[in-house]
Amino acid sequence: MKLKLKMRLGDLLVQEQIITDEQLKQALSEQRHTGRKLGRTLIDLQSISEDQLLQFLSQQLNLPYLDISRRPIAPEVVNVLPEVQARRYRALVVENHDDHVLVAMSDPADLQAIDNLEVFFAPKTLKLAVCPEQQLLDAFDNLYRRTEQIAEIAGKLEEEYAADDMFDLANLTQGDSDNETTVVKLLQSIFEDAVQMRASDIHIEPGENVLRIRQRIDGQLHENILNEVNIAAALVLRLKLMAGLDISEKRLPQDGRFHIEINGHKIDVRMSTMPIYHGESVVMRLLDQTAGLRTLDETGMPPHIVERIRKQIRRPHGMLLVTGPTGSGKTTTLYGILSELNTADRKIITVEDPVEYQLPRINQVQVSHKIGLDFSNVLRTTLRQDPDIIMVGEMRDQETVEIGLRGALTGHFVLSTLHTNDAVTSALRLLDMGAASYLVASALRVIIAQRLVRRVCHNCAIDYQPTAGERSWLQSMSKFDFTQAKFKVGTGCQSCNGSGYRGRIGIFEILELDENMIDAMRTGNPQDFARAAAQSPNFIPLADSALSYLQRGITTIEEVAKLVEDVSESETPLADDIVNEHHGER
Repeated sequence: MKLKLKMRLGDLLVQEQIITDEQLKQALSEQRHTGRKLGRTLIDLQSISEDQLLQFLSQQLNLPYLDISRRPIAPEVVNVLPEVQARRYRALVVENHDDHVLVAMSDPADLQAIDNLEVFFAPKTLKLAVCPEQQLLDAFDNLYRRTEQIAEIAGKLEEEYAADDMFDLANLTQGDSDNETTVVKLLQSIFEDAVQMRASDIHIEPGENVLRIRQRIDGQLHENILNEVNIAAALVLRLKLMAGLDISEKRLPQDGRFHIEINGHKIDVRMSTMPIYHGESVVMRLLDQTAGLRTLDETGMPPHIVERIRKQIRRPHGMLLVTGPTGSGKTTTLYGILSELNTADRKIITVEDPVEYQLPRINQVQVSHKIGLDFSNVLRTTLRQDPDIIMVGEMRDQETVEIGLRGALTGHFVLSTLHTNDAVTSALRLLDMGAASYLVASALRVIIAQRLVRRVCHNCAIDYQPTAGERSWLQSMSKFDFTQAKFKVGTGCQSCNGSGYRGRIGIFEILELDENMIDAMRTGNPQDFARAAAQSPNFIPLADSALSYLQRGITTIEEVAKLVEDVSESETPLADDIVNEHHGER
């Protein structure tokens, strides 16, 4: 498909009065120094926008202009052109038919790239479309998954083991065998795919006949099944070596960590192994150190909650709890608070299991249960180290709770976490753990409860009309008027990997204990405490915060129903029906 402009691009742009002669001369001068193409040079000099240039080329060359960010494209179509060539030519296969392929390009005037693509796709006809370069780059990252590469390397590894009958443990340990090279390549592909897809966790699970590799993306697991179950032992062995674990121990769980760098991202990997019926299961939590710590303003908290937290952490003493289930972002919130408190005039000590991010000026202690260095033992010593602020990773037992509460009463500001459903039940959980009610009432000052819900993908979001069941559920939320609500759902596109969701947003509630709540806590009466909390004018429950996001189209009815079911199941029985309805659709 030979395409040629009637005149040189610069002259055409001047003729159409899109740029001036002076801008063209400046671009040509710059081009001689950089060697970049004229179109890109004009964009960099801000003489013309990329959209203007592409619309102009679309008209001159009679090519369609595509917005591929909103267009669902099947991976098997994209993979017709290998990733190396796609990135080199800035070209993406959008449609693949028996007699032709439709390819989107950011520079349809690149004749050399077009010639090479015609040769590659022959005897099929090459048809071109125009699209922005950034959309292509995003599509490359989203659509060129490593799943085929992982399957190919896994197959090769199984063939090598089949040929050898068994792998050489000594060589594998030393890292100089052919099998080891293939194992490393496989792990590299697994980690690259996970980082590319923004996964927070990788699960490696051997079954009877298959090996499952699952990734948790935006809180949901996505599965890739390999038939080469025999390679599981080699993968686990290599990972144990990387984490410094005992490779001969397969009967007991082990924990470790290691660091890797993937595509410019420095990743801290926390690894856990567990013996299961068909081998060992491995779960790895990926912490991207390159992204750095988030401040309170960057955590996604509403500004009014940030201001209330800042007011509370200026107290000289007392206890602040952050609560929620695993994976709800508690650590992010705690580190955001610590980053605000971390000044030269404050001594801060943290007791963590494990230390997730290393902070300058802060004394961080890693708990080690093997040698008796547990939370309570470290916390006793911490109080003798003259700290102003203490952060305890988790309130796990009565002893730790009581030491933390007494520390908060003796001039220290104490931060910690609990695994509870909401703020109200967190205060009562301390009593259930055996803490004296007068201690809790005297020391506890504020509780932050949080959850994460998935955001609707902005690329493929459309208006949504609730079903009859969903309308009934919404009507049961008597506090809210949904008549003007902007309900949205994602239809699925290449940007969100077809899920309709991209990224997550935090849902927060903050409970500041007032005199009524403190009096109820002293008497140890949970009903009085819950009633006093509900009557507090500044207390907005998690469910209400989530519903406000639903009103604005930030998240979906399905996501909010799951949260409401979790935190107040007995009050909203319809939520379970809505969750099951959407689960059936998937």
